[in-house]
Amino acid sequence: MDIVPIQLSLTRGDLITLWAPRWREGGEEWEGFLGDEHGVHAFPDAGTLTAYVRTVAEHDLSDHPAWPLVHQLTAPELVPAEDHCYDVVGVPEIAADEPDTWMVGELAGITAVIRALADTCGLRTVHEVLDSAEGFNILDRGTWAFSGREGSKLWEQLADTIATRWDEVIDALDGIVLVPDVDPDAVAIARKEFSDAVIAGRADAEDSDEPTDADTFWEEVGIDPIQISFDEGDYYTLRCYLDDQPLFLGAAGRIRAFPSTRALARYLGGPGTAGHDLTRTSTWSQVVLKAVAGDLQIDVDPQNIYQLSGLAEQLAAGPAQVDPSQLDLGVELLLDVGEWASDDSASIALSPSQSLGWLTSFVLRPDPTRLAPSPPFDAEASRWAGLVTNLAKRMR
Repeated sequence: MDIVPIQLSLTRGDLITLWAPRWREGGEEWEGFLGDEHGVHAFPDAGTLTAYVRTVAEHDLSDHPAWPLVHQLTAPELVPAEDHCYDVVGVPEIAADEPDTWMVGELAGITAVIRALADTCGLRTVHEVLDSAEGFNILDRGTWAFSGREGSKLWEQLADTIATRWDEVIDALDGIVLVPDVDPDAVAIARKEFSDAVIAGRADAEDSDEPTDADTFWEEVGIDPIQISFDEGDYYTLRCYLDDQPLFLGAAGRIRAFPSTRALARYLGGPGTAGHDLTRTSTWSQVVLKAVAGDLQIDVDPQNIYQLSGLAEQLAAGPAQVDPSQLDLGVELLLDVGEWASDDSASIALSPSQSLGWLTSFVLRPDPTRLAPSPPFDAEASRWAGLVTNLAKRMR
């Protein structure tokens, strides 16, 4: 496909849009992003992007030769691949150390998509910053370009430019990336489609008896990579159980979470080797060894994907509209985090004596002899949304 979904990590968080790398048409060369004359249109999740693609007819990519194919894609098919996730706000952190293969490759990808945005949207400031250090032009040559005395000078100049001027790049991109309103009914349909696909993938994983090497490693160390999906985007972190007590990658009730598994692996091989609660596990040293060596593969088992987006709306619509598998996982996550952080707000709100707890228990443990909860369910949905918001605030 000549149009690819990409994720841009900007000031407002992780946003998904579509990028059409250079193509030729009518003897001319073109390049573009999803949007219009006002800016690039980006979205908090693949479901919202899918709804936009299906309901908005006029935009900068509508005349692209591949657009009829994109228009037919499902929400799971519009999730950006890991190598199309660009951590723009994280560039200063990425470039803070000496260059290695992963770092240079990551910066090369980010620089390429930023140049494309600057060309498409006329961002003179971005070009000025990228043209002020020769190192930006040779990132695609790999680490050898920054070896030796001259290479070290080029890297130092690039790192200094990032440290002093990267805010200009972020500000310029923030100014042209817009989050438009999308038909809420179309969003609900696309998110349900995505949720169904996750559940189907989970079932396939449970039926499969051929674990991957990554699965085997995480099973051996007793630690789970997990994905938490909010309305504003997906986050990746780690969790385990020590003496039946949940532990998360973090400390003092704050969870270290990242927009991609690659960013998580990078953290675990650097500052994430210590300073958090998972160091209490006897197997943590095995994770550190792999991460530092650059051999740590992070794949999230479908059973550890927590799809929180859309659940508040489902609860507001009533028990029949709630995905019980999605809700069950959400309850599990909220209670685990609450126990780990010594915060009983979730356990109180989800107890059967509370209206939200009564509603969730009715969905998760249906009993024909029980009196069904009565609408409206706005208060319950609001309380659930509050719990999810508090969880999101714990993410760092």
